Amino acid sequence: MTDINTVTIVGRLTRDLNGSDQREYAFTPNGQARANISIAVNRSRKQGDQWVDEANFFNVTIWGKTAENLLPYLKKGKQICVEGYLKQDRWQDKTTGQTRSNVSIVANNVQLLGGNTGNGGAQASGGYTPRFQPQAQQNTFAPAQNSEPSGFDDQSFGGPGDAGFPDDIPF
Repeated sequence: MTDINTVTIVGRLTRDLNGSDQREYAFTPNGQARANISIAVNRSRKQGDQWVDEANFFNVTIWGKTAENLLPYLKKGKQICVEGYLKQDRWQDKTTGQTRSNVSIVANNVQLLGGNTGNGGAQASGGYTPRFQPQAQQNTFAPAQNSEPSGFDDQSFGGPGDAGFPDDIPF
């Protein structure tokens, strides 16, 4: 029986993805791209009577065409959503002999969020944000378009930009 190991996080990149640094971006001997990024995820928690912001940092590995396609977009401060799974690496420390471990996220799906941040992040024109799918799927670049399902009538919800609300809302 397989257990569940899924994670979804939304955060901001802590540094630019440097295509010339082999530790951050490289190709395996069989030609598959690998990108290692770090994401800061902010969280607010109550401490006494005040709210305190707390940042958590996560290492993420992106594989295949997704890593190749995202290379020009992954700039420091860019907000992204990562869906994937947790992976634990274990090794023996050569100097101390102790077993060490590291938990990271392996991305199955990465979505660029937000607009043009002015620091190199880009939002595609045409009203959609690029959504990159894992390599195993047929289409590695499938835009998540802001289109309504068929049969959706914009006017039935007051139309775009209409701040009026029906008087019969039950709350």
